[in-house]
Amino acid sequence: MRGERLRNTKQVSDLGDWVRVDPSAAKPLFDQLRTQIIGGVRNGQLAAGARLPTVRELAARLGLAVNTVARAYRELESAGILETRGRFGTFVARQDPADVTMAAAARAFVDTAQGLGIGEAEALRYVAAAYD
Repeated sequence: MRGERLRNTKQVSDLGDWVRVDPSAAKPLFDQLRTQIIGGVRNGQLAAGARLPTVRELAARLGLAVNTVARAYRELESAGILETRGRFGTFVARQDPADVTMAAAARAFVDTAQGLGIGEAEALRYVAAAYD
């Protein structure tokens, strides 16, 4: 039964086909990997529930140290983007934590703006200015 469940697990996503790291870049390698995985989740290349390669497999494919990939996976797991299911592997989380976090922040922002008597158009100007 347990082996059957493993066979029914979604195929391992082949990050080695589209993830690229540049050792000469100013950005650390683990961070390059971390941000590309986040991008893959956000643009749909990595669907919720997709199984990722093991740390060792991905390190070998990308020519990285195992600890570099492990750090990226740890940080993504801490952020709620990935989840580890013991010996079954590492998977893309079922829910994007950015959606939950941003929805809560937006609600708090709107509540604050309304409490100060600020309308939507003026409140959005604050948001736009914060991006500048």
